[in-house]
Amino acid sequence: MNTPIRRFNPPGLFDSSVNHHSQVSVVEPGELAFFSGQVAWRPDGTPPPDSHGEQTKIVMDHLRTCLDSVGATQDDIVALRVYVVDWTPDKSEAIFAPLADFLDGVEPSITGVGVQVLAGPKLLIEVEMVARVPG
Repeated sequence: MNTPIRRFNPPGLFDSSVNHHSQVSVVEPGELAFFSGQVAWRPDGTPPPDSHGEQTKIVMDHLRTCLDSVGATQDDIVALRVYVVDWTPDKSEAIFAPLADFLDGVEPSITGVGVQVLAGPKLLIEVEMVARVPG
């Protein structure tokens, strides 16, 4: 059985739990899965929607598929990197509401990065994930 991932905000650092993440995530030795950045590309070739929020929902579905592929759950997520095209504060709620729903109370380490473009001209968000593989 896996030991729970220890998540915390050290004294002297911003308490990031208000933003649904932890400053530190510590996982015991074992297998980790590193998932490529997931975007709103769909297997049937349907173009991505035009909004950050709708693309985020698709990306969260892809992240669930990634977790399922290794038998993991949100509890096993160690870290997320979120890349957002033209990130401004007004886009944060559209992105973080579906992200918080996906995380379902789990607070992994998260880094948000504003970028100019992603791999395709219509893509607005990409999320990279590291998760522990349950043993």
